[in-house]
Amino acid sequence: MKILVVNCGSSSLKYQLIDMETEEVMAKGYLERIGIDGSFLTHTVGGEKHKIEKNINNHAEGMELVIEQLLHKDYGVIKSLDEIDAVGHRIVHGGDRFTKSVLVTDEVVKGIEEAIQFAPLHNPAHLQGIYACQKELPGKPNVVVFDTAFHQTMPEKAYMYAIPYEYYDKYKIRKYGAHGTSHKFVSQRVAELMNTPIEKIKIISCHLGQGASLCAIQDGKSVDTSMGLTPLAGVPMGSRSGDVDPSVLTFLMEKENITPQEMNTILNKKSGKLGLSGVSIDDRDIEVAAKEGNKRARLAIDNFVYQVAGYIGRFAAQMNGVDVITFEAGIGENGIDVRREICEYLGYLGVKIDEDKNNCRGKEIEISTPDSKVKVYVVPTNEELMIARETMELVK
Repeated sequence: MKILVVNCGSSSLKYQLIDMETEEVMAKGYLERIGIDGSFLTHTVGGEKHKIEKNINNHAEGMELVIEQLLHKDYGVIKSLDEIDAVGHRIVHGGDRFTKSVLVTDEVVKGIEEAIQFAPLHNPAHLQGIYACQKELPGKPNVVVFDTAFHQTMPEKAYMYAIPYEYYDKYKIRKYGAHGTSHKFVSQRVAELMNTPIEKIKIISCHLGQGASLCAIQDGKSVDTSMGLTPLAGVPMGSRSGDVDPSVLTFLMEKENITPQEMNTILNKKSGKLGLSGVSIDDRDIEVAAKEGNKRARLAIDNFVYQVAGYIGRFAAQMNGVDVITFEAGIGENGIDVRREICEYLGYLGVKIDEDKNNCRGKEIEISTPDSKVKVYVVPTNEELMIARETMELVK
């Protein structure tokens, strides 16, 4: 079975065609600047990259271009669209309606539309991707995999906010979380690496990238996570604030005469490590600046490490223990110093890491010492493969 995995952003389209017999990626690509001058596609087959520059006005045109590459006479990987058995889509927000992946129906589309209020940049783009695939691949089943679905197992005490209950009844204001597809993949993979049933280990999964979230996983289920109603909450991120005293917002709105829309922009696009450092949203740039003596850059790193370590401690307490901590995503997989600095806070849990093993990037490896009371792993995440697996399961 061959499955096309599609992940649409507001002006982008990522994809992978995966042969599920071997779980081999046959081709993958990234189309950027959809609806913007200078759009281009980077299509990769067997490590060889092909760059196609073409103005693409919308996601429908984008899917046409993707299909052209998959069928290309020189470097195509299929001879006919009949070889594609199904399409799997990443959906950022499913509200509290979707607790698992589902086949696309009119009712499912309606549910994704209703969750647009929680993910106004992401969900409309995901819908465009679904419509485009239905047009280009008529008759093929489409499956949607929700980032929020994995967290629907959280107990009420974890997902409810201590605000008037009427706002939950009226607007469904609660914690939903994100990165669920990544947390699910990594937790299953680390259980395999430990050769232990996932139901018998307590896991704290640290998805650390420009977007970052932690997840407490017990009995193979999410029991708490750091992100909230939207992907803004939790630890500080590239340009997102993470947790802030709500009074800070009302104070600034009053003092600076800031509208809710303007405050939303400040919190999502001007805060986090960018706001603290004044350097960049990219950790690599911030690390360089910190090594050159930029104190604000160093502060941004220290603040991030401090907050991540704090959430690990919180989740360990709430699960009454932790057996394994995982690091994944861009910073988690490549941030040698950040991993070490986070683990230095965790001595009270009995965490010890091997400096030599930790000196790696993008590698699946246990970095804790044999006498560490908590195992620590780096596990490169693979959301696309998780989406393909769930798509295959539903289609079969």
